[in-house]
Amino acid sequence: MKNLKHLSALYADYLAKNTFIGNPETLYAPMNYIMGLGGKRVRPLLAILGAEACGGNAENALLWGHSLEVFHNFTLVHDDIMDNAPTRRGMPTVHEKWGIAEGILSGDNMLIAVYEGLLNSDYPQKMELLKLLSKTAREVCEGQQMDMASATKNIVTEKDYLEMIRLKTAVLLACSLQGGGICAGANGDVQRLLYDFAINMGLSFQLNDDWLDAFGDSQQTGKVAGSDIAERKKTWLYIMGNQAGETDEIWNTHSLADSVAPTLALWCELKLNKALKDKVDEYHEISMQDLKALESLGVNTAGLKELAEWLNQRTY
Repeated sequence: MKNLKHLSALYADYLAKNTFIGNPETLYAPMNYIMGLGGKRVRPLLAILGAEACGGNAENALLWGHSLEVFHNFTLVHDDIMDNAPTRRGMPTVHEKWGIAEGILSGDNMLIAVYEGLLNSDYPQKMELLKLLSKTAREVCEGQQMDMASATKNIVTEKDYLEMIRLKTAVLLACSLQGGGICAGANGDVQRLLYDFAINMGLSFQLNDDWLDAFGDSQQTGKVAGSDIAERKKTWLYIMGNQAGETDEIWNTHSLADSVAPTLALWCELKLNKALKDKVDEYHEISMQDLKALESLGVNTAGLKELAEWLNQRTY
């Protein structure tokens, strides 16, 4: 964790020195607010680690990593509006604090800032990076639409869900890492393996989030256990626990809050707590195989392995 903490501090310093400045204040204050709410900062870490793994330096990947973190937070601002979410990381969401119109505009301005920053950069590969980002941005929108559509679909399959989280979560992680490799001049074979590694790590990451929401220690996660159940989210646990309509039966006969305990009891009875952990570990192991393939091409994967292990073992 020593190297990850050093790189996290490096990005935190960069973030502090690159706040948004402009008028009117009601447009720019929300942008700095959401960027200051914290989080794991996995995307800039991946960008930096990707550059270092391919023989580049961390400083050269900071702008790319920051761009991806700004993009990620832009999506959170808009997601919170779509979900009518009152809080984000224990604090009021942007639209709760400033208003829906301000949330939409500040999110839009963050996206503009991402492209503006990269266009004005001195990256020799800026067009390659912009093409990768644009492809990823479209996929993230597709994943968000799939997520919203699942709420009204009668049947959501495991395949549907895995594709949705690949698009909504994993592709942005993969974009971050591949872009870090691009900043360091990685060849096409290395770029593809970096991307594949981050996709599998991202699937493991999101599935682990699902497990933690249902079965984690709420004092460590900072969330009420079973919040996905109370919000009626059709996660992997819901899908696998509703093969014969068992979960729907509980959800149709209980209020939102009262459905959490019996749903968790059902999923434990079906041993889905263990089955989901196995699924998390399955994708983690696939990502480790990707690292071995990268090592065979001369890539230094120590930092990537450290990050993947930390994400796999986290309790929050």
